[in-house]
Amino acid sequence: MSKIAFIYPGQGAQKAGMGADFYEKSETARAIFDGASKRLDLDMKALCFEENDKLDLTEYTQAALVTTCLAMTRVVNEGGLRPDITAGLSLGEYCAIAAAGGMDDLDAVRLVRKRGILMQNTVPAGEGGMCAVMGLDAGKIEEVLEKMKGDVTIANYNCPGQIVITGRLAAVENASVKLKEAGAKRAMMLNVSGPFHSPMLVSAGEELESELDTVSLHSLKLPYVTNVTAKKVEDIAETKGLLKEQVSSPVRWMQSMEYMIQEGVDTFVEIGPGKTLAGFLKKINREVKVYNISSWEDMEKTRSIF
Repeated sequence: MSKIAFIYPGQGAQKAGMGADFYEKSETARAIFDGASKRLDLDMKALCFEENDKLDLTEYTQAALVTTCLAMTRVVNEGGLRPDITAGLSLGEYCAIAAAGGMDDLDAVRLVRKRGILMQNTVPAGEGGMCAVMGLDAGKIEEVLEKMKGDVTIANYNCPGQIVITGRLAAVENASVKLKEAGAKRAMMLNVSGPFHSPMLVSAGEELESELDTVSLHSLKLPYVTNVTAKKVEDIAETKGLLKEQVSSPVRWMQSMEYMIQEGVDTFVEIGPGKTLAGFLKKINREVKVYNISSWEDMEKTRSIF
């Protein structure tokens, strides 16, 4: 029997104007954007809908993206489309947990606001960096990094041929040279404010844990797949520890998608701005169906298919 997964993008997918059509056309979406504005004391409409300098700053990006994705999700749910399982890339995991019934939408928004601040400020600017490595097998990358004695680690296993590394800036730059020598087609330094998903952020995860203690988690209505293990979570009691660990451990996205396909998922619905995850899936497995909902029009088209 066909299984449907809702999947959610991570930081980098954000763009000005995201969710504006949902806000305009749906009371449910309006309630989420307005509720997030009130909860965070931020003008979420200005942040998400208008051109501005804050949207690409981690401390604002995370809350903006989760608000948008969850507003879209609730409208999609109202139309009768519901998943059998969920997953989200890094930040997107909070959307996946909320969509699976594990936390309230506004609690997810509040948590990622705190998470964004911690991720941006834990390592001083200029000390850490990240680099996207194209066209080199993950095993080969791990081999090269192992010789660097832990200064650089893998941040994201996105899809075959696209791995992101993270760590101290000078070490990441050095690793990019070594990986090109080892056969990488490209090694491109990323314009990010810190060494995300690296051991340098362990203390950020520890601080986030105390924030997680202030949130009520609920029994899951359906499973979600966590970035940390690339396996499904069915017991909400595991969630706090996994979210703490997720800040400083690799995002196993490619492995998560492979696992979901093994579990019988043959239809993926990417909810949120952009088509990054659809692009990854095409490289992971061309057999599965992928739909994108980043606009009201997309949603209506997708609804008509189901």
